[in-house]
Amino acid sequence: MNEEEKIQQELLKNFAFLENKIKIQRVRRIFIEVPLEKFFAVFDYAVKNLGVSMLSALSGLDEGENFSFIYHLALANGIMLNFKTGVAKNAPLLKTVTGYFPSAEIYERELADLLGVEVIGLKKGKRYPLPDNWPEGQYPLRKGWKKEALNKQEDKKNA
Repeated sequence: MNEEEKIQQELLKNFAFLENKIKIQRVRRIFIEVPLEKFFAVFDYAVKNLGVSMLSALSGLDEGENFSFIYHLALANGIMLNFKTGVAKNAPLLKTVTGYFPSAEIYERELADLLGVEVIGLKKGKRYPLPDNWPEGQYPLRKGWKKEALNKQEDKKNA
């Protein structure tokens, strides 16, 4: 049994609900789909028990009625665990993981700025990557966002 399969078996042993939710994409790449309500239990276990050494990235995706988030975690042996979870677009709330990885702050600010996700527990700070004067309610990575909406807001300000 290779390392990826060992990780898969360990996760299944501890989280039976992950049956058919773990995919070994290729060597050193494991994708795990986890419902939000169970995400932190699995995430916590992986960080504390599977040799996770860093958060490499956090990707946010607009999938229509839902947002999905992929946490890309690197293990010391080079294996990447990619945890995917999601929330309804009409209630975009997500808890911070900065308690595990302080570097998550920058990625979580991107989620807030670009998708309009509220990251619970993220400390107050500057916007990123959008400028501080970017109009409220304008989230450029949402599928329905159009640059014209931004221009209309600017026209109203200048009128």
